[in-house]
Amino acid sequence: MSPGGGSPPVLPIPVRETLDGFRSHLDLDLHVWVLGEDGTRVAQIYPVLENGAPDGIRGPLPDSLLRSLSPKNGPVMQLEIGTSDGLAVESVASFVQAEVERVLDLMQEVDFFTRELSERYEEIDLLYSISETLGSILILEEATEEILKEVCDVLGAERGSLWVYDRNRDLLRLTASVGPGSDDPLDSRTPDLVTLRVFEEGRSQIGGRGDLGDSRSGGATTDISVPISYSRRSVESMIVGVIDLFRRLRADPFTTSDKKLLSAIASQVGAALENNRLIQESLAQERMSREMELAQHLQMKLLTSPEAFERAYVAARVDSAELVGGDFFHLFNLPAGKIGVMIGDVSSHGFPAALIMALCLSAASIYAMESPDPAEVLRKLDDALSGELETTEMSVSLCYVVIDPVAGRVQYSNAGHPHAWVFRSNGDSMRLGATDPPMGFAGPDSYAGEGLSWQNGDTLVLFTDGLSDTLATPEPGSGEATVLDAVERELEADPAHIVDVLFEMAAGATPYNPVDDRTALVLRT
Repeated sequence: MSPGGGSPPVLPIPVRETLDGFRSHLDLDLHVWVLGEDGTRVAQIYPVLENGAPDGIRGPLPDSLLRSLSPKNGPVMQLEIGTSDGLAVESVASFVQAEVERVLDLMQEVDFFTRELSERYEEIDLLYSISETLGSILILEEATEEILKEVCDVLGAERGSLWVYDRNRDLLRLTASVGPGSDDPLDSRTPDLVTLRVFEEGRSQIGGRGDLGDSRSGGATTDISVPISYSRRSVESMIVGVIDLFRRLRADPFTTSDKKLLSAIASQVGAALENNRLIQESLAQERMSREMELAQHLQMKLLTSPEAFERAYVAARVDSAELVGGDFFHLFNLPAGKIGVMIGDVSSHGFPAALIMALCLSAASIYAMESPDPAEVLRKLDDALSGELETTEMSVSLCYVVIDPVAGRVQYSNAGHPHAWVFRSNGDSMRLGATDPPMGFAGPDSYAGEGLSWQNGDTLVLFTDGLSDTLATPEPGSGEATVLDAVERELEADPAHIVDVLFEMAAGATPYNPVDDRTALVLRT
């Protein structure tokens, strides 16, 4: 039942076809409801049952998005948007809402023109056809060519062209061309002076090419050009292209009435062009987001699982500033019962840093098994990465520690990594200082090793500056001191608890420095 007590309204065919197109092409679950004066649902008008009757009334589905449809005339409606996986995308929902409202408003405008200008039936039919085309064809290039053919037929033009502004290349691109010689459209894929002037000034023009000696024009008023514009609410109109028509086939020239009709068509095309651009950007961002989530999943798979490492009690965590990052750690079961522990921090973060991180892990897995000497491993790793680091202008701070629990010794080589510590069971601590600059700055003669004693119960603590910077204040060194104080307080706890405490502190902090990737590793034998 409708709000007034009568039969519910029926959506126009182009609106239903638009909704059908979104359902099939974007895999959306769409419903349209008529709302009463109190805002409650009184009837579902899309989709309808096979006999044409509306479906039953129900509440919103979980995880669906609701959008209000407020046509210029008629009751307020509600658009319910969901997807097959139950997750609706805000940007796609806004686009669908805008398109449906546009087609609804357009249909009402067509009805008005039909009543007021019945003698211009052919022109009104063209507007209707264009709205149908724009609503049913999601591939815009196909729609623009079809529209241009119909415009030329109705307005009696021999040839036509439709130019669209390419933002990336900052030029007008020929999107559609019809008429004789359209295989080589209008003799050129570069717009002429009139087309450029119409685009730059945003004003329609009848004639002008004949005055310029253009062979395409049959006279001063036998060509017409109008800007394709897109108007947002409370925002100045944007010019997104130009429609050109050439050689009037009728005896009478193009008129102001023709210009108004072509301008109305151009407005429809402009809205479709802009909305198509927005939806493509939205879908591209969604695809990128999914790809980055996959990359994050794969990156985490590259890291050694601390829970599966049996030679020591170890816990570690990586928290990237973006979906992927450049921090990493690695654990090695070395010959003779030795333990290899590596932590690295690629300069910058995001996808480029993640690629360098993956290369480091891959190369380190090979070189760590070839040599028991940490300095030699870092030397080989630097040789393998030097080309990529030079090309990307990145660097890597990296510390590699080899623990021999049987001999009670630790050997390490540190390429500029600032946060590497050993805590004794009695609470004493010592820094595993840098032996060389970070990879990317170290020379061919770099990479030395250092050693110290190790006893069961000692704890190795490695972390990156993203963690300490998160906990820092303006006082120099405050971030690292905060981390070390926390480790000392929790030293009797197991490594997993210590790592949890550090990341809980970071989660509750207000960073003084820009957020970076955060990594911490705690190991005890």
